[in-house]
Amino acid sequence: MQSRRKLRFRLVVSFALFGFGLSALFAVAALNIRTRVEDQLVNASLLDDAKYSNHYAQEHPNAPGAGSRLITGMVKSDRTLYKAPLPWQNLGTGVHDIHEADPDDGGRIHHYKLAVYRENGIISFVRYDVSREELGKQQLLVSVIGAVFLFGLLSLAIGLWLSRKVLKPVSQLAQRLREFRRLGKAEPLAPEFADDEVGELAQALDDYAARLTSMVERDREFNSDVSHELRTPLAVIASTTELLQGSPDLTPKLAERLKRIERASRQATELIEALLLLSRAERRGPTRGETTDVAKVAGDVIESQRPQIRDKPIAVHLDVRTSVSVNAPASVLAVALTNLIGNAIKYTLEGEVRVEVDANGIQVIDTGPGIKPEDAERLFQRGVRGEGAGGSGAGLGLAIVRRLCELYGWQVAMRPRSDRNGAIASLVFG
Repeated sequence: MQSRRKLRFRLVVSFALFGFGLSALFAVAALNIRTRVEDQLVNASLLDDAKYSNHYAQEHPNAPGAGSRLITGMVKSDRTLYKAPLPWQNLGTGVHDIHEADPDDGGRIHHYKLAVYRENGIISFVRYDVSREELGKQQLLVSVIGAVFLFGLLSLAIGLWLSRKVLKPVSQLAQRLREFRRLGKAEPLAPEFADDEVGELAQALDDYAARLTSMVERDREFNSDVSHELRTPLAVIASTTELLQGSPDLTPKLAERLKRIERASRQATELIEALLLLSRAERRGPTRGETTDVAKVAGDVIESQRPQIRDKPIAVHLDVRTSVSVNAPASVLAVALTNLIGNAIKYTLEGEVRVEVDANGIQVIDTGPGIKPEDAERLFQRGVRGEGAGGSGAGLGLAIVRRLCELYGWQVAMRPRSDRNGAIASLVFG
């Protein structure tokens, strides 16, 4: 995963690197040009001075010698060349680099430019000490390097100042957005900013906020309408079922069907309440500070699932090891357990389904075909159904359970049994 840097940091670094690189390039170019020009000028001057001494000796053969117009030198003929230093005697016309010890400087090695000019038996030598020039080059190099770092620091300072100035409107926009979140209401952003790129971004955010607010309002109205329109007929069904169950001439078969209608009506009411909580992302506890008894809700859910057990050799057991209560509505817990226990009963063709309640939470253990370890997490995705699932389910049950658990801080998981075929669904209360 690539690291993400702040825009201001990237602007500062880019400006500083640009300034440093430009200064370094200028310094290298200046040193290179200075070295080339200096070398050409020194060579041309030394050779011209040697030529002057040579011509002067030819024109004035009896004169003691013109010497050097620049530095030090000597003029020899073929007969007196042996008096010149031995390393000079075989040098041809041109400028040569010589490194010799200077006895007047404690024997320290000096770097010289030696100009030699041969014509008509006369050999002239002009020696130029470039050690000082090299010292000057070193001093220039140190000065240029210092200037590069100075300009680099200056570029960094300018980059910091420019980035703060350039990004100030963006920071102000982010601050206003954070204030809207704290205050719980949004106000137009565009009027507070100039007509530039930041103002264009603010206008786009205003348009997006308007569309989002409209969508939220429509969703809220839809949830309220659905809640009202569905709860009213369900309340009628529940009250009518209750009246019918009190009838004295009620047959056992009809009484059983009325109980099924009552359970279905209650489950529908609980599901509507849970889905409304999810749509609003609202976590609500039971009324009047009461807590929900997990074992009682689990028992009610098992009873509501009895019709699924009919015509199946399945035994459903509730094992309450510890009394547990949760700070959540019974409807929310009932929806979660209905999906977990209902799935276990649906996938188990024979054997047993055991619901264990302990201090940590609930485990639903079945003897069905089981699940693959790699599919355990995927089953909680929307639209994913287990292998061998029958009926016309849409694969939303476990996804709803996961969302309810995230809302209340619970943990839900599925895993295969290790001792035999089957699966274990666990619900841990946080």
